[in-house]
Amino acid sequence: MKKLAITALTVLALPAIAEEAVITGNIESKCVINTDTNGVFGNPVAGTLSTLPTDGGVMPIIRYDVALGDAYTARITAPNSFSTSPSIDDVVNWTSDVEVSEVSDTAMADYETDKIEYEYTTEFDMHTAGTTWFKVTSKAEYGYGRAYPAGTYRAIVMAECIAN
Repeated sequence: MKKLAITALTVLALPAIAEEAVITGNIESKCVINTDTNGVFGNPVAGTLSTLPTDGGVMPIIRYDVALGDAYTARITAPNSFSTSPSIDDVVNWTSDVEVSEVSDTAMADYETDKIEYEYTTEFDMHTAGTTWFKVTSKAEYGYGRAYPAGTYRAIVMAECIAN
């Protein structure tokens, strides 16, 4: 009986044995964003910088390659400030537009009409696999009747692919 009690206590006193099994998964995005054309500001009048070709500018072209439809939202935010510029001491008024420039599939024809716009951001439901090109118009007007000082001006277009 004594041996049975000691054996029972020994079994109960042993530490529990456990093992962990690791599960790992790597996911690659099915949405790739590329800049096909960098934008250039034209300077049609002293107080205006614009990416419109009629103003001497070049509109940036952003390309989205989506391998899986109905899984992503394209979110493109046009600039509302300069990322670098000479010192300026007056307000800059920004206007912008993001438009579908070209699509690889006719099923994407509603991207432009169904887009959602707020502030400087435009969202598109990428419901069809394929490639879509977006063009961004950006215009920055300096003060009232003010001329931009000489120098280099840069602004950023933010393009994101948001998983639904």
